[in-house]
Amino acid sequence: MRPLLRLALLLAIALTPTLAPAQTAEPPETTEQQQASPQQVPVAAPKRFESPRATMFAFLEAMGAGDTDRAIDCFDIPPTAREAGVEISARLFNVINRIGEIIPFQLPGAVGAERLNAFTYFPSNDHRQDALLDLAPNAVIEFVRTDNGAWKFSRRTFDGASDFYRRVEVLPVRFGHESITIPMRIRSVFPSALRRGELLGVEHWQWLGLLTLLVLSVLLDFAVRLFISGAARAVIARRRGRVEPDSIKAFVRPFGLLAGASFALLLIWTLGLPPVAMLVLMPALRLVLAVAGVWSAMRLTDLVSEHLMSKAVLTQTRIDDLLIPLLRKSAKIFIFAVGLIYIANSLNIQILPLLTGLGIGGLAVAFAAKDTIENFFGSIAVIVDHPFEVGDWILVDGAEGTVEEIGFRSTRIRTFYNSIITVPNATLVRAKVDNYGRRRYRRFKTHIAIAYDTNPDTIEAFCEGIRTLIRVHPYTRKDYYHVWLHQMGASSLDVLLYMFLETPDWQTELRERHRILLDIIRLANKLQVEFAFPTQTIHLRQDDATLPDPAPTPPTTAERDAITIGREAVAELTANAPWRTQTPPPFTFTSEAEHTAQGESERS
Repeated sequence: MRPLLRLALLLAIALTPTLAPAQTAEPPETTEQQQASPQQVPVAAPKRFESPRATMFAFLEAMGAGDTDRAIDCFDIPPTAREAGVEISARLFNVINRIGEIIPFQLPGAVGAERLNAFTYFPSNDHRQDALLDLAPNAVIEFVRTDNGAWKFSRRTFDGASDFYRRVEVLPVRFGHESITIPMRIRSVFPSALRRGELLGVEHWQWLGLLTLLVLSVLLDFAVRLFISGAARAVIARRRGRVEPDSIKAFVRPFGLLAGASFALLLIWTLGLPPVAMLVLMPALRLVLAVAGVWSAMRLTDLVSEHLMSKAVLTQTRIDDLLIPLLRKSAKIFIFAVGLIYIANSLNIQILPLLTGLGIGGLAVAFAAKDTIENFFGSIAVIVDHPFEVGDWILVDGAEGTVEEIGFRSTRIRTFYNSIITVPNATLVRAKVDNYGRRRYRRFKTHIAIAYDTNPDTIEAFCEGIRTLIRVHPYTRKDYYHVWLHQMGASSLDVLLYMFLETPDWQTELRERHRILLDIIRLANKLQVEFAFPTQTIHLRQDDATLPDPAPTPPTTAERDAITIGREAVAELTANAPWRTQTPPPFTFTSEAEHTAQGESERS
């Protein structure tokens, strides 16, 4: 009897187009909400969603084949609700199988559905639904027509499927098979008391699962931070870099959050949460994951930049000192931009309309950002042309000091009175930049005033002694200098000292000036040369005063003898100077103890 009934049903389905008007003239239990005016009926509709009957069988066919994506397509839900679609599809499938075999005549076909906008399958006058109505009187399974004319399970059906299944799961399956998912298997492990009770639509065992998932995520956070911290220290030590401990702590913190959020996002589906809970938790977890990912990439950029800077300070060139901060900023801007896209995606924000809006206002943005763009290309010009580097002493547009940082928009100069001057990079392209830091030699010019009564031979010996000091000092230029009796001043004979120091920085220059001037004073004391002071002598001449005797004519070897005396005096004076055997290093600021130790080392 049963095969004959099935054969009759199949023949009825085949003859549906001709019989449809008679079959649907009196649809079962239609309400005012289900009646629709002809002008509201859309034209286009996919074939498998052309009627409630087609949608029901498309859903059952997809679930029977295990194609959950096609099953989820049978629901009228937004993309954000598809997270819970797999579990909801299985639960609705199990509910329908507890009603019994689907009778096609109970659902409108393509012709019968033309005058409808909605159709309720449960509850209806089908006596097979009585047991389900007793357990779930407020449950509903209904179809609605979408804007494109397709018939789908309503959102109310989707949201209530979990509660519907929980109430009727005690009933036996009347047709088909039970669809068992992983959340259902996990649920079956818990006692019935935890499965029956619910709070805010979430069953008690699901709350317990959420708590367990949170605890495991926190433990994973700590474990990942501990592991990455040790691995980062090992890698940096192997590469002989130097990074501050606080930098490593700041580096590992977001990675723990990233691991915990990934773990929770990966396993939360196993709890089979209802759609409302998934609609809240899934975007939240994706947002945390995106923020943690951006944060982790930022910290990784900082750590790598700090490691590279520790290497760059050991090199002689300074171009890497300039490029590393710029690359660091470029990487952070790129990471931030990509992170915004992922964050917007996690919140289901459409990026294309935003980009279209920016395109419309692009002209206004371009005018507003004109100076910023100009400064950006100015920074590129500074990098390519590199008129100066970080640490150079420059003078530009009245701003004088040491270059401290070259950024995308501006360059920061630390003045000698320790303030910061910010110069836009666009100005540097047009301005004249005087780079004192690029000097190979640093000029030193002064006059040494000696007394008028100094013997000419002594003056000659004194000048040659100064020249010898220049030749033997370690930081002086040996191929160009001038030491001559230059002029006869009002109260002194002025010896010109014109020389160059080859030093890497200003501190070393001052130290070498100090040393050579001290040696000149020692040389003057050695040769008994008296330095002159601004004085006036009033000479009263008497009429009976006798003229002094004329000076003797100097011998032909007087000049050579004076030079020999000056050289011998310098040789004797600097014989024990430590810089005669070892060139002192550039000047560095030292503490009191280091300064004392350095002095003892030089004396030894």
